[in-house]
Amino acid sequence: MALLRFNKLPKHQHFEYKPRFWAPEKEELDERLKRIEAVGTDDPEAMKGRISAGFRNRSYGNLGSYRRQQVVRSNVMLFAIVVGLLLIAFIMLTNYLPRLIQFFE
Repeated sequence: MALLRFNKLPKHQHFEYKPRFWAPEKEELDERLKRIEAVGTDDPEAMKGRISAGFRNRSYGNLGSYRRQQVVRSNVMLFAIVVGLLLIAFIMLTNYLPRLIQFFE
Protein backbone atom coordinates (compact mmCIF):
# COMPACT_ATOMS: atom_id res chain seq x y z
CA MET A 1 0.00 0.00 0.00
CA ALA A 2 2.76 2.46 0.89
CA LEU A 3 4.49 1.76 -2.42
CA LEU A 4 1.57 3.21 -4.40
CA ARG A 5 1.81 6.71 -2.84
CA PHE A 6 5.16 7.98 -4.12
CA ASN A 7 3.79 11.10 -5.82
CA LYS A 8 1.26 12.13 -3.19
CA LEU A 9 2.71 14.48 -0.57
CA PRO A 10 0.80 15.34 2.59
CA LYS A 11 -0.80 18.76 2.68
CA HIS A 12 0.32 21.23 5.31
CA GLN A 13 -2.05 22.01 8.13
CA HIS A 14 -3.87 25.31 8.11
CA PHE A 15 -4.16 27.33 11.26
CA GLU A 16 -7.14 29.62 11.24
CA TYR A 17 -7.05 32.09 14.10
CA LYS A 18 -10.14 34.18 14.53
CA PRO A 19 -9.56 36.66 17.35
CA ARG A 20 -12.52 37.54 19.52
CA PHE A 21 -12.98 40.73 21.46
CA TRP A 22 -13.14 40.18 25.21
CA ALA A 23 -14.07 42.92 27.60
CA PRO A 24 -13.46 41.90 31.22
CA GLU A 25 -15.12 45.09 32.48
CA LYS A 26 -18.30 44.29 30.59
CA GLU A 27 -18.25 40.72 31.83
CA GLU A 28 -17.82 41.92 35.43
CA LEU A 29 -20.66 44.41 34.97
CA ASP A 30 -22.96 41.70 33.63
CA GLU A 31 -22.08 39.47 36.60
CA ARG A 32 -22.83 42.28 39.07
CA LEU A 33 -26.15 42.98 37.33
CA LYS A 34 -27.10 39.30 37.60
CA ARG A 35 -26.26 39.35 41.31
CA ILE A 36 -28.32 42.49 41.84
CA GLU A 37 -31.30 40.97 40.04
CA ALA A 38 -30.96 37.79 42.11
CA VAL A 39 -31.09 39.72 45.40
CA GLY A 40 -34.84 40.21 45.17
CA THR A 41 -35.60 36.55 44.53
CA ASP A 42 -35.81 33.76 47.10
CA ASP A 43 -33.78 31.40 44.94
CA PRO A 44 -31.52 29.15 47.08
CA GLU A 45 -28.75 29.28 44.46
CA ALA A 46 -28.78 33.08 44.60
CA MET A 47 -28.54 32.94 48.39
CA LYS A 48 -25.55 30.59 48.17
CA GLY A 49 -23.90 32.97 45.73
CA ARG A 50 -24.45 35.98 48.00
CA ILE A 51 -23.09 34.13 51.03
CA SER A 52 -19.98 32.91 49.22
CA ALA A 53 -19.38 36.38 47.75
CA GLY A 54 -19.60 37.85 51.25
CA PHE A 55 -17.00 35.40 52.52
CA ARG A 56 -14.74 36.17 49.57
CA ASN A 57 -15.01 39.92 50.08
CA ARG A 58 -14.19 39.71 53.78
CA SER A 59 -11.26 37.37 53.38
CA TYR A 60 -9.60 38.83 50.28
CA GLY A 61 -10.87 42.39 50.14
CA ASN A 62 -9.12 43.49 53.31
CA LEU A 63 -5.85 41.71 52.57
CA GLY A 64 -3.64 44.83 52.49
CA SER A 65 -4.60 46.10 55.92
CA TYR A 66 -4.47 42.59 57.38
CA ARG A 67 -0.94 42.13 56.07
CA ARG A 68 0.05 45.56 57.37
CA GLN A 69 -1.28 44.66 60.83
CA GLN A 70 0.65 41.41 60.81
CA VAL A 71 3.88 43.17 59.79
CA VAL A 72 3.48 45.73 62.58
CA ARG A 73 2.75 42.97 65.08
CA SER A 74 5.80 41.04 63.93
CA ASN A 75 8.03 44.11 64.21
CA VAL A 76 6.77 44.90 67.72
CA MET A 77 7.36 41.30 68.79
CA LEU A 78 10.89 41.36 67.35
CA PHE A 79 11.64 44.64 69.13
CA ALA A 80 10.34 43.22 72.43
CA ILE A 81 12.50 40.11 72.06
CA VAL A 82 15.63 42.16 71.32
CA VAL A 83 14.98 44.46 74.30
CA GLY A 84 14.38 41.45 76.55
CA LEU A 85 17.60 39.77 75.44
CA LEU A 86 19.57 42.98 75.96
CA LEU A 87 18.08 43.36 79.44
CA ILE A 88 18.95 39.77 80.35
CA ALA A 89 22.48 40.24 78.98
CA PHE A 90 22.93 43.45 81.02
CA ILE A 91 21.73 41.80 84.23
CA MET A 92 23.96 38.77 83.64
CA LEU A 93 27.00 40.96 82.92
CA THR A 94 26.50 43.15 85.99
CA ASN A 95 26.05 40.13 88.27
CA TYR A 96 28.49 37.61 86.84
CA LEU A 97 31.21 39.71 85.13
CA PRO A 98 33.17 40.36 88.36
CA ARG A 99 33.08 36.63 89.14
CA LEU A 100 34.27 35.77 85.59
CA ILE A 101 37.10 38.28 85.76
CA GLN A 102 38.13 36.92 89.16
CA PHE A 103 37.92 33.34 87.83
CA PHE A 104 40.21 34.03 84.87
CA GLU A 105 42.83 35.91 86.92
